[in-house]
Amino acid sequence: MTLELAKICRETGAFILTESENFKKSSIELKKGFSDLVSYVDKEAERRLVEALEVLLPGSGFIAEEGTGDKVEGGYNWIIDPLDGTTNFIHKLPVFAVSVGLIKGDELVSGVVFEINRDECFYAWKGGGAFCNELPIKVSNVTTLDGSLLATGFPYYDFDQMERYLKILDALMKQTHGLRRMGSAAVDLVYTACGRFEGYFEYNLNSWDVAAGILIVQEAGGTVTDFKGGDDFLFGRELIAGGAVHQKLFGEIKKYWRH
Repeated sequence: MTLELAKICRETGAFILTESENFKKSSIELKKGFSDLVSYVDKEAERRLVEALEVLLPGSGFIAEEGTGDKVEGGYNWIIDPLDGTTNFIHKLPVFAVSVGLIKGDELVSGVVFEINRDECFYAWKGGGAFCNELPIKVSNVTTLDGSLLATGFPYYDFDQMERYLKILDALMKQTHGLRRMGSAAVDLVYTACGRFEGYFEYNLNSWDVAAGILIVQEAGGTVTDFKGGDDFLFGRELIAGGAVHQKLFGEIKKYWRH
């Protein structure tokens, strides 16, 4: 099923890439504020995904960014971000992706992230390993912060925790090869899964931002926790993902973060 899912994500990505060539900012809509953006491309991409996934797995439910479909309690549910990195897309910054995860009950069982501009399709299924364009991927084996390049993100609303977060950024800037903000949580996660980043952390996330990427990191040999070191990372709105450096990254974050 995961390979069929990858094909569906690629087809949706092809639509998004075509639309990006002539997209006009006049098509932008606002959701929660001036920095929380959506367009007809997000909505049409989600419609196409849902239509194809209903055929792939009849009776499944949906947890989707643009609100299509209903969740099926206890059954199979697709968690969909049709265009992760909408702001990048709108500004023609070529870092955006299609992200689709599948859960059974509360367990992630399949995930695909298609990074559209690089034509890289990352995918994994429970117990099956992680891949990019059919080649196996693994997380970084770097164990120290001073040998690590890290990814993060910034909230676009709800800035209540920013003072603490800035302290974390300050500490990690001074101890690592640097921090990168790509503008797509799905991309951050799969780049961590294949070792381009040693680790990634962010708060104020939604499940559709991270569902597929979480499984891909885990199946690539990585660790994912919430900011407390626990397992409330799919719907808990915060996570730390990493390879061998995960524990040191978690240790640094918990110095400054309070729940």
